[in-house]
This record gives sequence, structure tokens and C-alpha cells, in this order.
Amino acid sequence: MKVVSLLTDFGDFYPGVMKGVILSLAPEARIVDITHSVEPQNILQGAFLLYHSFRYFRNAVHVAVVDPGVGSERRALVIEGKNHLFVGPDNGILYPSAVEDGIKAAYSIKEEISELVGELSSTFHGRDIFAPAAAMVVRGDYTYFEEINKEELEKLELFDCSIQGNKVRCRVVYVDRFGNVVTNLREVKGKGFYFRGVEFPFVKTYSDVDVGKPLSLIGSFGTLELSVREGSAAEMLGIKRGGGWIELEVL
Repeated sequence: MKVVSLLTDFGDFYPGVMKGVILSLAPEARIVDITHSVEPQNILQGAFLLYHSFRYFRNAVHVAVVDPGVGSERRALVIEGKNHLFVGPDNGILYPSAVEDGIKAAYSIKEEISELVGELSSTFHGRDIFAPAAAMVVRGDYTYFEEINKEELEKLELFDCSIQGNKVRCRVVYVDRFGNVVTNLREVKGKGFYFRGVEFPFVKTYSDVDVGKPLSLIGSFGTLELSVREGSAAEMLGIKRGGGWIELEVL
């Protein structure tokens, strides 16, 4: 039994349709949802969450679809790694995870694969391209795949931060449901950070500060998070979604 993980920004009923396609073509597949709550069109966030999730599976097929370029000339991919296979658009979402796993080969998915579903929508390649591709990977059938140069894949850098003096420029990857502002900054030095008029002391745990007080720490993903104990840093700072750049002053 092959595990297929799904990660999308689809939110509602669309993932269920994808599962139906996969199971109709590969009933032996076991499907696991990572999340369908990626912020709409936030490729960076999707790549970040996939990167920090895939390693907890064993020899799985990972389907990641955050695809603002759906219906365009962007390629649909299957990337074969040393231990995992990755299915999704060629927009960078798969790249960090595939590189981490070790890319062995890359394939372009032919549009003809939509024949297995019966249609090709210009807006729902999750159903018509990526779901049947995942099923074919589970079955070991590469009929609809054409090998391409793995060096020509669309690249995406997850941890593209910069440090100049006491200024750190990094990205907000996403805001979680607790209001924590999750960044892509992995290297942390100093006693804390100053941002938008708020001082965030650097601590090890939430309990190191009083309830309602701001703090910064290394979260479960190994990157810096700006938080408020039992509160919302995102609300305090006026940050509603991820993807943007911020500049922190190191204390």
C-alpha cells in the first residue's frame, strides 16, 4: 500500500474530488491530508509546509498544489527523489523538498493524462492532471510522463534571509491559527527583536514571559516565530497573511 499525501490551498470540496480520482485509478493508495488551508496562491507557504512535512513519511507520493499559474504554459511535474516522489506544478513548490530528498529524475506530465478522468479543465488541474498522475505513480505506470532535464526545474529558495548590521530581513511564511507569525529565519543571534514598535525578547518557551506579553522563539519548524503568550502577535502587528518581507532590529 502506497501512501499519498495531499497539500493544497483548495480549502473546501476540491480535495475530496482529487481523492476520488486517485482511489478510482489506484484503489490500493492510502491518502493522508497534510493541509488544504495554505493561503490562496501562497507558493512559498506551500513549499515551506511540504518541506517540513514530507520527511515524516516513508517512501510516499506527495501531491502539492498551490497553482496560481493553472491553465498557463507552466509544466506539471513528477519529481523522483531518493525516497519520495513529488507531484505538482513547476512553480517551485516541490523544489526545496525534492532537493532535500535528492533528485534522481524529473518528468513532465502530459496533458493526455486527463483522458483518465474524462476532461481537462483550465482551472482544476488538481483533479485532471495531478490526481491521476499520483495514481499512475502509485501503480508504477509512467506512460503519461516524459523525462526532462532536472536542472531546468523552477527553483524556490525557502530561507532567503539577509543580515546587515543589526537589521535582519526575512519573510513571513504564514500566520498560524494561534496568531504566531512564522518566519523563514533560521539563524538567530541576540537577545530579541524590535519590530513595529514592539520588543520581542528571545526565549526558549512561551512560559518564559507573562500572559499577554510578546516573545520570540524558535518554533517547531526550526525558524523564528514572533508570538504573544496566549494572544496573537499577528493581531498586535497587523499582519494578516504570509509571503511578505519584514525587517527586524536585533536587540
